[in-house]
Amino acid sequence: MTDMTPLFSIITVCYNAAVDLSRTIASVDSQTFKDYEHIIIDGASTDATPEILKASERSGRVYVSEPDNGIYDAMNKGLGRATGEYLIFLNAGDKFHNDNILSLYAETIADYGEPGIVYGQTILVERNGSVVGPRHLTAPEDLTYRSFSRGMLVCHQAMAVMRRFAPLYDTRYRFSADYDWVIKCLQHSRHNISVGEVVCDYLSEGVTTANHRASLIERFRIMSHYYGFIPTVARHFGFALRALRRKSKKRNKIDII
Repeated sequence: MTDMTPLFSIITVCYNAAVDLSRTIASVDSQTFKDYEHIIIDGASTDATPEILKASERSGRVYVSEPDNGIYDAMNKGLGRATGEYLIFLNAGDKFHNDNILSLYAETIADYGEPGIVYGQTILVERNGSVVGPRHLTAPEDLTYRSFSRGMLVCHQAMAVMRRFAPLYDTRYRFSADYDWVIKCLQHSRHNISVGEVVCDYLSEGVTTANHRASLIERFRIMSHYYGFIPTVARHFGFALRALRRKSKKRNKIDII
C-alpha cells in the first residue's frame, strides 16, 4: 500500500434515501481507523438525497448521482471507482456496529497475513435504529466456498473482500446478485477469517427484504448452478423445516407473553 492506496473502499449505493443515508455516512465518518475511501453511488435521487451528499463532501469521499439500471448496476459503478485493497459494501440505512469496526478489520488483516475475506456477524435493525435481533443465519467460524450451499451465511455488508479478485455483479439477477457475487469471491479466496463479533447493523427493510419471494427464487437458481440441482432441492426441504421451527418459536413466545 501507498499513501495513494487506501486499505478499504467503502461503497454505498442509494436512491431516494434521504431518510437513511445520513445514518450510514455518520457511521463511516465516526470510524477511528481512517485509511479508507468512501464512494457513494446515487441513482439520480429526486428527494433530498443530493443535498445530503453535498453537505457530506470531504476529503476521501466521492459521490456520483446519475441514473442507473438498479442496485447491482450501481454497485458495479462503485467497483469501477474503488482503489482500496479491500471492498466493503455498506448501503444506505446500514451502518457499522460501532466506531472500531474498520480498526478491527485492519488488525485482523495484519495479524493473519492479508486474508481474502474478513467477516463478522450481523444484527437486524429497524429504520428508527431499534434492534430486531440477529440474522437467522449465523456466520460460521470456518468459511469456505462450500459454506454458501447452506444459504447466505454471511451478510454481504458484514465482510471486507480483497478487491483484486472481486468480480462485477451479475445484473441478470435483480435481487440476489450479492449471493452470486460472494460465492464467486469464495471460489478465489482460500483464506477467510472471522473477527468473531458483530460488525454490521443491517436495515431489515432493504430491497431484498421487500422482494423476499423473488429473491428466494433467484437464490435457488444460483445455488443450483454452483452446488447442483438435486442437492439444492434436498437442502430446501431442510430450509423449509427450519423456517417452520422459527415460526413455531415466535408463536410460542407470543402465547407466553
